[in-house]
Amino acid sequence: MQNAPDVIYGPLFEAVQMQEIFPDSKTFVDCIPKKDPENILEAYQLESSREGFDLKRFVNEYFEIPSPPTSGFKSDTNRPIIHHIKILWDVLKREKDEHIPGSSLLPLPYPYIVPGGRFNEIYYWDSFFTMQGLKADGKTDVIENMVKNFAYLIETVGFIPNGNRTYFLGRSQPPFFAEMVKLLAELKGKQILLDYLPSLKKEYDFWMRRSDGGEKAQLRTFETESGSILNRYWDHFETPRQESYKEDVHDAKSYQGNKEEFYRHIRAGAESGWDFSSRWFKNPDKISSIETTSILPVDLNCLLYGLEQTLELAYDLDGNLEQSKAFRDKAKHRAAAIYANFWDEAQGFYFDYHLKNNNRTDAITAAGIFPLYFKLATPEQAKKVATFTAKHLLKEGGLVTTTIQSGQQWDAPNGWAPLQFIAYVGFKNYGLDELADQIKTRWTDLCTKVYQNTGKMMEKYNVEDMNLDAGGGEYPVQDGFGWSNGVVSWLLAFGG
Repeated sequence: MQNAPDVIYGPLFEAVQMQEIFPDSKTFVDCIPKKDPENILEAYQLESSREGFDLKRFVNEYFEIPSPPTSGFKSDTNRPIIHHIKILWDVLKREKDEHIPGSSLLPLPYPYIVPGGRFNEIYYWDSFFTMQGLKADGKTDVIENMVKNFAYLIETVGFIPNGNRTYFLGRSQPPFFAEMVKLLAELKGKQILLDYLPSLKKEYDFWMRRSDGGEKAQLRTFETESGSILNRYWDHFETPRQESYKEDVHDAKSYQGNKEEFYRHIRAGAESGWDFSSRWFKNPDKISSIETTSILPVDLNCLLYGLEQTLELAYDLDGNLEQSKAFRDKAKHRAAAIYANFWDEAQGFYFDYHLKNNNRTDAITAAGIFPLYFKLATPEQAKKVATFTAKHLLKEGGLVTTTIQSGQQWDAPNGWAPLQFIAYVGFKNYGLDELADQIKTRWTDLCTKVYQNTGKMMEKYNVEDMNLDAGGGEYPVQDGFGWSNGVVSWLLAFGG
């Protein structure tokens, strides 16, 4: 297994990141070495001791600096947005990777689609929503190649990391692999479920793995008072993220506790895909109050319910009725636990659960709509969720992520493509067509307006004021953009 950049380059890595040679900390960890890493380190040790040493010049001499995949692409806003997206698939496509010593890239054996901007590798949960657009454009072969790549990662790494980079090997992302396999099975037949059954089971084992201790909370799992197992986000490391090294070191200084605990929380927040959001903070305005591993997220547990259902179906197709029943029971128990821990009858909505405070959090987030996507709600609950959503989350440009303006990118006033898709499908599942269609129309209108004004598809959008750009987070707004392309294409092609 390849080492991460901080291990390979040691003192050089820390110097580059802490001296902020690049505006974006991700740049250096994605650089490709022009020489053998050992030779680069020897040169650094020799040259850095000399007077007048220029670290930036050294990096440029010994490394190839990455450029955004869309940097050379010129859009034509005279084309309809759908035609623009079809052209972008080739811009965002990467062929199978070659192993490069000293590079952080985990090479994949099949072609894949990257999100765009600074994200020049495959990303786990992004890819499911990207696949929706690939489906709309008839690119089943690309979908299958991406599913094969994720199965390859499960077989070689043991799980699907955040992305195919060595610095992501401590964490995953929202587990959408089962949803990807189901999508491919819709396109190619039920045999697909059998083909990927071993990978689906290994994915499940990763999320459900527990340590030998007797604690209620172990790794990504938590045992409730009723004996049910629910899940949380986690990371196997408790050090600064290599791709946000200086930012994490800076933010840790304000954390009220040991630094290793902060780094675990921040990494777990990155595993959630919601990096970052007041959803994970004790104080909505301070990232230094992050407590991700103390929170049981409703959306994560819905996804694992979906994985359990998929395993039930796959084992049934395989003729293994014992295992099929086992996963049917697991899904049944999780469904009951989701209702017991996340559903708030008084408010008519689903909320995350704080495992240390033993109560639901008060954070209103679009994650509370996930149970409708997986048909976990009763018709009466779904109607209450629709009423609550329309009141608190529906804005001029679609659904806002949370109701809090914290300056973090997964908070108001921003909206994100995956949440629009989940909500649209979720409300359609219950015949709540009026709200579903409002979400679809407002979101696609906003994306189209921004495209016509800028020639770009964005990573996220300001849904509260359609005349302003989205913002917040650790890096500038990115264009490209895989999941935005996928969701818009799918909504315009299949949305009722």
